[in-house]
Amino acid sequence: MSRLLVTCLFSALFTTATLTSTCALANWPEWRGAEGNMVAPPGDYPVEIGPETNCLWQVDLGGEGASTPVVWGDSIFVSLTADGQDTAASYDLSGKERWRLELGEARQGKNRAATGSNSSPVTDGEHVVFYFKSGLVVCLTTDGQELWRLNLQEKYGPDTLWWDLGTSPVLTSAGVCIAVMQEGDSYLVTLDLDNGKEVWKTKRQYTRPRESDQAYTTPAVLEIDGQETIVTFGADHLTGHDAKTGKLLWERSGFNPDDKGMWRVIASATIADGVAVVPFGRTEFLTAVPLSESGEAKWLKRGVGADVPSPVVADGKVFVLGDKGEVSCLDLESGDVIWEDRLPRSNVKYYSSPLLAGGNLYCLRQDGTLFVISAGDQFELVAENELGDESVATPIPVDGTLLVRTRHKLFRFGTGAQ
Repeated sequence: MSRLLVTCLFSALFTTATLTSTCALANWPEWRGAEGNMVAPPGDYPVEIGPETNCLWQVDLGGEGASTPVVWGDSIFVSLTADGQDTAASYDLSGKERWRLELGEARQGKNRAATGSNSSPVTDGEHVVFYFKSGLVVCLTTDGQELWRLNLQEKYGPDTLWWDLGTSPVLTSAGVCIAVMQEGDSYLVTLDLDNGKEVWKTKRQYTRPRESDQAYTTPAVLEIDGQETIVTFGADHLTGHDAKTGKLLWERSGFNPDDKGMWRVIASATIADGVAVVPFGRTEFLTAVPLSESGEAKWLKRGVGADVPSPVVADGKVFVLGDKGEVSCLDLESGDVIWEDRLPRSNVKYYSSPLLAGGNLYCLRQDGTLFVISAGDQFELVAENELGDESVATPIPVDGTLLVRTRHKLFRFGTGAQ
């Protein structure tokens, strides 16, 4: 890996300070973005969008998937299931397909909203790593040349999750890290980006009530007190591991004080300003936990939370989208509710995490309805858009435009597009 890329990765992925790196602004290397909080760079993002409105282009992906695309430079990377195969594909910013690889037999999803391609890829500009429900991990160059592959389930044991794979791989200075938090054998593993060899593997297993040991969350990678740390939430614990060695640095418990069963977690913790904002308890709770002090919660809220969408944290505020369209804005420091309201009622749920872009929150419902609300000091519904295809992926920014992946299509929207 080049020194420039290492510098960009550290400035974009591993610090809690305000980022000004041009590589952080231009790229969206993982599904939550370079800073891991789902906040877009400044830009004039469109609010009225649809197949015939502000649509720069749309392409049929030739398969289906639930993962969020990632972007580096002028390349878009996306995973899908096509013709029964785990498939990786790349497009340029005009929507032209650059390459497509069928990688092996896909494993179907259980939930009707899920597919064999739920996990989002991750890239550093030289490598792009894909992870599928089949257990297959494949590392490609950004021009589509395969470097290595490994099936985690064949090497380390079967998938024992009750539902569909949800975690996405993340990058560290040591390689690509994947969290496997399931019934029985659970672990974190880091693989070398150049050859796929195991750098380290550490057990991450807690004896919990039925299903509460299972998690679908994605870790965050950041620097805490000078230490590159992998922060992971699952099995009723928030943990920090040394990114270079896998050593457990600290752990926080107390997320399931009554030892309830069926408290698996799906929404990931979002970290900003040295605080992890953690939804848990199947929509019942939201808490903020400092990462550099004793670990005691700054605050705990009951009745404000989400089961699937991860929260957004920006400018001292926490935005939470509930599974049924409830939206809350809280003060990060105190946990006080600034406002709360709800999007138009529907039997359809929200699985996509919201994106904050241009002062607005983009909330995508499973049926492909994209709501835009103001991220100001009061709730205001700005726009309601229909995409015509269901989606559980998170919209992402590309140079002032929006890239939206639905189950079968990829759209790019920009202000003033014909």
